[in-house]
Amino acid sequence: MATKKTSMFTLTERLTLTANSTATTATIDLASYVDVADRQAIQVHSVDFIYQGSTAGEVLQVTFNADSETSIQVTDLNRGGLVFANDRALVASGQLNLDHTNNTLSSDADMYPDNYGKGSDDGRYVVNDQLYLTAQTTGLDTAGGKSLNITVRVNCSVVSLGAKDFMAIAIQSTAADN
Repeated sequence: MATKKTSMFTLTERLTLTANSTATTATIDLASYVDVADRQAIQVHSVDFIYQGSTAGEVLQVTFNADSETSIQVTDLNRGGLVFANDRALVASGQLNLDHTNNTLSSDADMYPDNYGKGSDDGRYVVNDQLYLTAQTTGLDTAGGKSLNITVRVNCSVVSLGAKDFMAIAIQSTAADN
């Protein structure tokens, strides 16, 4: 069972997509929060994705010149691109769809928690020293010099895990690397 060492806090990172069908990556450094010797991990409570155009105030319909689909994923291992939903390294994913013709926009986000918590303690435990962000889009108005900015907000806390839970998560993370 996890014991919270901190209250919830938020880590953020922004990706700027400037090309269509090209994966853009970034990382969130967790090295100062994760400590193997003390069985200290990060518990991810939620992940939010915020989509903005070339500027913070630009309307997204201006950013795209055609129907578009944008995918973003947060993983705890570096996969080098987007992964399928059954990949154990997947922490959270989001999608933004724009029907440019009918001027409709929809978004969706998922988080993939571990099952070590109970009730409000549910979350995803990360024992690796980085989170990896990967995003890809289509329909971006590259001729107009437009870009899509995606801010990732990870709400988390530092926890101390029991020896068995820490070992189980570490083994699962190692096994996911294969």
